[in-house]
Amino acid sequence: MARRRLTIDEYINGIISGDRFILSRAITLIESALESDYALSQELLEKLMPHTGQSIRVGVSGVPGVGKSTLIETFGDHIISNDHKVAVLAIDPSSQKTRGSIMGDKTRMENLSQNPNAYIRPSATGSSLGGVARKTRETMLLCEAAGFDVILIETVGVGQSETTVRGMVDFFLLLMLSGAGDELQGIKKGIMEMADALVITKADGDNIAKAKAAKSEYKNALHLFRPEESGWFCNVLSCSALTKDGIPEIWEEIEKYRAKTKNNGWFFECRKRQNLKWMHDSIQEELIRKFYNNPMVREALQTFEDKVASGKIPPYSAGEKLIEIYTK
Repeated sequence: MARRRLTIDEYINGIISGDRFILSRAITLIESALESDYALSQELLEKLMPHTGQSIRVGVSGVPGVGKSTLIETFGDHIISNDHKVAVLAIDPSSQKTRGSIMGDKTRMENLSQNPNAYIRPSATGSSLGGVARKTRETMLLCEAAGFDVILIETVGVGQSETTVRGMVDFFLLLMLSGAGDELQGIKKGIMEMADALVITKADGDNIAKAKAAKSEYKNALHLFRPEESGWFCNVLSCSALTKDGIPEIWEEIEKYRAKTKNNGWFFECRKRQNLKWMHDSIQEELIRKFYNNPMVREALQTFEDKVASGKIPPYSAGEKLIEIYTK
């Protein structure tokens, strides 16, 4: 038996009142590829805009094995203990067969997921550019409208997805392992330059000495980077999700960043730039959506695909002819 379709008012009232079940349904709505859901999701986002933008948005990245989910669970508990509500948007690698999430962050953050002041939403990356879930920005806005004032976006690893996430958050937290060289971690200078704070994880037990050494090395390396436009200088911290040492200092660093950049105006300038980038990304996304949904394009697409696959015409020519069909 199919679920009853909610009205726009039911979505809005439910989200604003903090109903997590309706929030989940709203996120499913905006993630839907169905044409019938698209108009409703866009209307919902427009009407909720006055209730968004009041959170601090934090990107959390690091190579697999650095302990992102473990840290986020401990960090999330600490933030909630400071009278905040936390939403975790965990961007999972997608199965190439089912396009579904592989990692299952609700399973890995079991304690945090049961906290009434936390909300965890895993999203499969699918085929979106850079491995970032296509609707992460919209999901973030829905969570803000539902009253979550700290949004943590956990990314897949270190790569192109981090560049994309950096363009939608206020603060970018890069997690590092102690005792591992840059080659092993896959950390590039460009990724480190994007960070607002570097955190050496697993600084406990036999790793304490290694973490101290790594912290000193990274601090020296960061002095070679150019000053940030924001006026903020990236600091290096260390922590243990196991013992909780260093966890409060990470939140203090984010609070310092927010205070400094709001005071000098960078926080708001950055949000403006991100919104403009979002608009241009949306234009590209909408053009692609309309192109492939065009009945004449759909009708001609298979024929051109066959010709390209068999080498009868070059791919560029096929693309140009299909665009001609669409524009006419």
